[in-house]
Amino acid sequence: MTLVDKSGSILDIHEIFNKDHLPIGTVRYGELDTDLLSEWWDQRSIPASRKNIESFLARINLPNTKYLLTKSMGLSLSDQYWIRNVDSDLSWSEVNFFENDFSEDIGNLLFGHVHASAFNPMSPDNTVDGVLKKRWKIIDGKRCLMKACRNMSSYESYNEIIASMICDVLKIPHVDYRLQKTEYDTLCICEDFIDSKTELVSAVSIINSYSSPTPISKYHTYVNACRQLGYNVVSDLDRMIVLDYIMENYDRHFRNFGLIRDAESLEILSSAPIFDTGSSLRCNVEPERFWEVENPSWPFEGRFDDQLKLVSSFDWIDFHKLYSVLDGVEALLSGTKLDKDGVADSIVELLDERITKLRTFVQSK
Repeated sequence: MTLVDKSGSILDIHEIFNKDHLPIGTVRYGELDTDLLSEWWDQRSIPASRKNIESFLARINLPNTKYLLTKSMGLSLSDQYWIRNVDSDLSWSEVNFFENDFSEDIGNLLFGHVHASAFNPMSPDNTVDGVLKKRWKIIDGKRCLMKACRNMSSYESYNEIIASMICDVLKIPHVDYRLQKTEYDTLCICEDFIDSKTELVSAVSIINSYSSPTPISKYHTYVNACRQLGYNVVSDLDRMIVLDYIMENYDRHFRNFGLIRDAESLEILSSAPIFDTGSSLRCNVEPERFWEVENPSWPFEGRFDDQLKLVSSFDWIDFHKLYSVLDGVEALLSGTKLDKDGVADSIVELLDERITKLRTFVQSK
């Protein structure tokens, strides 16, 4: 039993009914760490770095996004955790967003759509991470996440499609994305890969669950933490690192990969499928400086070449199929603004260059 004030802050823990079901990464040395629980809860809210968040908060007359956690009972479409008043008789089956409808008011406001002063805060949009504009929507009965690009000239949404193409030919488990163009945005849309019986556990939570008597690298900390939870993550990391090398992904932080766990048995089922690869292929660089910048890598090493050295095996890579992706990328970008501005050619050339560098590295091994 947890005491949470109206501002969304955890004040106190009164009673723990089942320690095993506490969020991964909030228990240290066998006991609940209140600071880690508060950190986990605070990071559940929309980040303050989200684009146009100040105008969004002004419209709903709230000082910060944490207030929305209590108004929507902390419900998410990524896991099974939630809160309710101590005297409430509401059940999970009545309120969870996997099986029940939810309000689109918050999503509309986050995307800048004018709305009445009164709004229904019961939405999974209150618990979505990331700096880009995002919202959940029920499409044909499926829970789908819609994500916008950083601005009109950026192309994160296209990058998600390109990453999916690469994952398809290399048989890497991934989230499928599709494009939707609007008057102001090019959105990418994907279906939720979590359901009412599973949960996504982020890498940062997994790392917080592990303590080593001696300092070790970020990579080995994560590998060892996963092993401690009963899952060997090495081959999955091989695939993620290779994909990020090809895409030159500069934003694979510890919150956009992790493990999927059965929320009832607590068994680790698999690594999460690859998702959130939009911040890639130099989409943060002005077109005239495209070839002047090489972004740093994440999350284990600061240089892509160094991170590639962590891969245990490359036997699974079919380079013939990998090069075939270039034609698909060319077709995807043909006729778009990126094509007219000459950026599309640079993207295809960069991918060709990255694949060739990868092949050279593998041959040297």
